Amino acid sequence: MKKILLSTVACFILNFSMGQNKDSLKKISILDQRKMLTLLNIDSLRKGVSSDPKAQNAANYNEALANPYPILPDALLLKNGSKVTNQKVWWNKRRREIITDFDNEVYGITPTNLPKVQWEIVSSKEEKLGMVEVTTQKIIGHVDNASYPAVVVDIDLTLTIPNQKMGKIPVVIELAFVTAPGSNTLPINEKSWQQQVVEKGWAAAVIIPISIQPDNGAGLKKGIIGMMNKGKDRQPQDWGTIKAWAWGTGIVIDYLEENKRIDIKRIALQGHSRFGKTAAVTMAYDSRIAIGYISSSGQGGLKLNRRNMGELVENNAGVSLYHWMAGNFLKYAGPLQWNDLPVDAHELIALCAPRPLFIGAGNIGDEWCDPKGMFMAAVAAEPVYTLLNKKGIGTNQFPPIGTGVMNGQIAFRQHLEGHTPQPNWAYFLDYASRYFKK
Repeated sequence: MKKILLSTVACFILNFSMGQNKDSLKKISILDQRKMLTLLNIDSLRKGVSSDPKAQNAANYNEALANPYPILPDALLLKNGSKVTNQKVWWNKRRREIITDFDNEVYGITPTNLPKVQWEIVSSKEEKLGMVEVTTQKIIGHVDNASYPAVVVDIDLTLTIPNQKMGKIPVVIELAFVTAPGSNTLPINEKSWQQQVVEKGWAAAVIIPISIQPDNGAGLKKGIIGMMNKGKDRQPQDWGTIKAWAWGTGIVIDYLEENKRIDIKRIALQGHSRFGKTAAVTMAYDSRIAIGYISSSGQGGLKLNRRNMGELVENNAGVSLYHWMAGNFLKYAGPLQWNDLPVDAHELIALCAPRPLFIGAGNIGDEWCDPKGMFMAAVAAEPVYTLLNKKGIGTNQFPPIGTGVMNGQIAFRQHLEGHTPQPNWAYFLDYASRYFKK
């Protein structure tokens, strides 16, 4: 009885401590967001919508009310009003204009004087994934903090390579909260994505983005952002957490380029939800990524900003999520409207062109991410793929749930389950195989 009582007390203390810590982080985030609003001369922001259908500000799921701004920015129209008619103008002018808009108004500008990273293999073990013998390495990337020793950043990477496969092999990189394959949470007889990858003879890598930058506004003076700012507040154009995670992913790719087993021309990148946003941004900016699997990325990812369905711009500008974005993004949930954004999600897809991109979503519970809004962004990106002599998604007809559109450089599939990437993994890997075999 005494042991049970002590255990109960310990649990109470732990839960109370976690609650206190969460409250403290929120207070710091609120203060930081207010400082940014002051820099922007904004008094208040519009409130985001709620995922609770019974709430007064419940998110819209009525298609008839979904498109208040049906006209999107033209990805092939230069700032001077001229139409882009050839590939040279796209690569040398228009693409750069779009990147500049995303940098300044949405995700923030990545610093140019970023520190070097020293890599250390901290463990290596032989194991089996299914019937495949593999070597799994735990690797830490120590970011040089000589410029600001108060912040320490150690990038968390796990790399799994099949033992028997000879020569250079593709690698699939996942951005995730945890490294473990998660077999204990999968249905019986269902394979983890890592097992599916190594059974193809490919390598599997997992990056933990929160080891690069904490996922809250209170952490903006920590991580790589805090290191680069030397503990000072961000300015409106400075990079947000998504861009910081994207930088860390690029640093991992730098490391993998030195691995003699990895075919650096066959890199796939996957992310789900907030990490789906990150994977999309990373691929848009880093041409070394050959193919992407962007799962349930929603608002701030591949969902159209100008569409009133599920999560909105106002949600990403809210105190819980504003740190993902540049400070300037807050303007579009305050004095400005969604339609004032100079870019939208279809142009993020266009930055990935002509490389293949698999867009995935779920069904029940995943309406928040607006699967149709992501499909519409893919359709709107089609002209850029066409300009680059590639077939994009190839249709403007939204497919039934469970039916994939897989014939072009942009693929789309909405699976039958909820907010998870798992049911689409096999479809993505088959899709990627078509390109990795070329």
